Amino acid sequence: MGKVIGTVVCSEKDESLTGLKLLIVQPMKDEFTPTGKSMVVIDTHGAAGYDDLVYLAKSRDASLPLGLELVATDAGIMGIVENYNVIQHGGAQL
Repeated sequence: MGKVIGTVVCSEKDESLTGLKLLIVQPMKDEFTPTGKSMVVIDTHGAAGYDDLVYLAKSRDASLPLGLELVATDAGIMGIVENYNVIQHGGAQL
């Protein structure tokens, strides 16, 4: 999961990205603390916005919701997270 922290505006971009919104997302741990480097992702649904908690997919899976053969991206938003629960079993967090 990650949090949307910004947007990207391009005057020129790969044809496969035409009509797609590019956002900057900071990966987050379960306790909502940043982990790793922020990344530019495609918003496959076009509905995510600043400060949204989103579910991400990386690699080729990032473009699957678009139904296109190939999209120039390494990560994409699969959905906007409204709520989630973490259950602890025997002291280990899942």
